[in-house]
Amino acid sequence: MSEQKISIITVNYNNRTGLEKTMSSVFSQSATNIEFIVIDGGSNDGSVKLLNQNADKITYWISESDRGIYHAMNKGIKIATGDYILFLNSGDWLHSDTVIAQSLTSMNEQLDIYYGDIIYDEIHQQNKRAFPDQLNFAFFFEQNISHQASFIKKSLFKTIFLYNENFKIVSDWEFFTYAICKREASYKHLDIIITNYDATGISSNTDNHLLMNSERETSLNIHFPEFIADYNYFKQLRDKKTEQFLYIKQYPIAYKCLKAIINLILLFLPKFKKSS
Repeated sequence: MSEQKISIITVNYNNRTGLEKTMSSVFSQSATNIEFIVIDGGSNDGSVKLLNQNADKITYWISESDRGIYHAMNKGIKIATGDYILFLNSGDWLHSDTVIAQSLTSMNEQLDIYYGDIIYDEIHQQNKRAFPDQLNFAFFFEQNISHQASFIKKSLFKTIFLYNENFKIVSDWEFFTYAICKREASYKHLDIIITNYDATGISSNTDNHLLMNSERETSLNIHFPEFIADYNYFKQLRDKKTEQFLYIKQYPIAYKCLKAIINLILLFLPKFKKSS
């Protein structure tokens, strides 16, 4: 069987520095069966000049205004000719020069989705995020796999749907949740760090979590109405626990004293029971 072709799609808007980092990691890959597509949103920060300078290494690129990140990603999907698509946003970079070749060796079952692990690249620190081998609705209730580390069969976008352009944050979450939990798309976890993820984007900003939760609830009402009551119930429990945690953090000394008293009670309780 011939080697699978990978389409790497990069969306960029006024992030020349990040785009250069992303492009460099793609250009250095040892794998050769890669198609590289860049969808720029009409940048005016030098990104277009950078794309022109590297036009001979890019399969396709365009710079024009769009209606947001998911509209740009959908434009890339329609252009892509690869068997699998990997979305690598500007600022993200492939973890090593051999990571695509390494991933391809494990992608021989032609499943719908292959997903690997990532490194969250935050200011002054890096944290690895390893995803579970088994995915279900309970996982997607709180979390998501990373589209920057996922190889999605292009045909899946035809049989399911393209990204929802009405959302600003959760369309990739909606796609994965619907594909895996509703349509039972086949998948496999690759025990490989695929991408260093720039954790300064919109979905990583806690200020945007209110919008993210709102969009998720809208999506659940459309695709999983039978789960929405359970979702709201567990969301209330989660919010209550978060509220309690934040309250405790406001009084760290009192919390430590209370914890010490509880530990003493637990320590002497067996002796007390024995003596009585």
